[in-house]
Amino acid sequence: MATASEKNSMYIETPEAFGDAGKNFDDDGRIKRSGTWITASAHIITAVIGSGVLSLAWAIAQMGWIAGPAVLFAFSFITYFTSTLLADCYRTPDPVHGKRNYTYSHVVKASLGGRKFQLCGLAQYINLVGVTIGYTITASISMVAVKRSNCFHKHGHEDKCYISNNPFMIIFACIQIVLSQIPNFHKLSWLSIVAAVMSFAYSSIGLGLSIAKVAGGSNHVRTSLTGVEVGVDVTATEKVWRMFQAIGDIAFAYAFSNVLIEIQDTLKSSPPENRVMKRASLIGILTTTLFYVLCGTLGYAAFGNDAPGNFLTGFGFYEPFWLIDFANICIAIHLIDFWQVFVQPIFGFVENSSKSRWPESKIINTEHSLNVPVLGSLNVNLFRVVWRTTYVIITAVVAMMFPFFNDFLGLIGSLSFWPLTVYFPIEMYIKQSKMERFSFTWVWLKILSWVCLIVSIISAVGSIQGLAQDLKKYQPFKPQQ
Repeated sequence: MATASEKNSMYIETPEAFGDAGKNFDDDGRIKRSGTWITASAHIITAVIGSGVLSLAWAIAQMGWIAGPAVLFAFSFITYFTSTLLADCYRTPDPVHGKRNYTYSHVVKASLGGRKFQLCGLAQYINLVGVTIGYTITASISMVAVKRSNCFHKHGHEDKCYISNNPFMIIFACIQIVLSQIPNFHKLSWLSIVAAVMSFAYSSIGLGLSIAKVAGGSNHVRTSLTGVEVGVDVTATEKVWRMFQAIGDIAFAYAFSNVLIEIQDTLKSSPPENRVMKRASLIGILTTTLFYVLCGTLGYAAFGNDAPGNFLTGFGFYEPFWLIDFANICIAIHLIDFWQVFVQPIFGFVENSSKSRWPESKIINTEHSLNVPVLGSLNVNLFRVVWRTTYVIITAVVAMMFPFFNDFLGLIGSLSFWPLTVYFPIEMYIKQSKMERFSFTWVWLKILSWVCLIVSIISAVGSIQGLAQDLKKYQPFKPQQ
């Protein structure tokens, strides 16, 4: 229970401090929030549905009609459950009247302290770096798919149409170098709306094409209750590794814990934010899961055990070629924007740390005004230009070295799922609720955490093994099929 002095320190800037204008401000002195369960549900759906949907048909193919959907439902349940725990931690120490925390890392710091706050930061930044590399790979594959689609349309489906990913990764990197110089990119919210529309567009196109292919009845594909068949499609060892990797791909598709607190911070305070957020999480995850199950199962029904790793670039669909092109252009536009969304915390951390460490440095702290056509006046900083450009180049080079869509998505999902989606929400809830050690609830929450850790390790190993196998036959800077 907080003391009187602690309670006062929580609410230094109270609405009363603003006089008659107090009704326009929340208890933390910020402009009154107006979000509802409807807006929060929409934010969750747009945050979850992304490039992860592209690999679900392949993931279902590795596990089959029973295990595939079962794993999807298991991840959706775990994600929903831990999101409800996290919702109770938005305010600390009391979930209804406590002090607000504005980001995931702030919640961890307030609930668990410095050491685990540092571990959380490490997990978050590893995830963010991995996502920026993965998005570079995915965007380039989609750009290549547009060119190959037109090649197939012109020369026939039997033509190999080998095209290298590398020039398109360089193009993507050049775009990001330019966008990275916009100091307040995170304030261009309309770009995120465009990206969300693009995400729904390409996901819906993929779903529609799968339905059309299944309904056409002309293709005879092999599916089974257990997925790809040992001795026919893969060896027994390959089957195991692929199943592990598929679990990582599904984990990546459900990754949104990083932004849950930020979404909750948009909600109005009455009714209590934690109650509204739990409702929004239920609606958002149910909607997403329904969409994922449809994409995964219909994609598997359309392609069978030969389902491509990315069902919009693997060319199970050839026609209508213009629709395939449009879907892949949507993917590229979506990832151009979301790459910036995910990289901003990395940029901010390095630049703020540098300013704190070298406050007298003119290179780090001096801003120069520059007039740019269309964008208007921009503040340019030499350190920011060099550091951000270097980061983009490094991630592009790494992407060229490991241009493997499924393996990389699986690895990112494996590394981020347990710490960010499971471990920290459970630990914070246990701490905030003052749960007794070795009580029934404490024990089964710990068991859930350990089981998810084991699953994450297994899927990470599967993805690393997949990367190692792909590297054996990969020839850098040469066109790949």
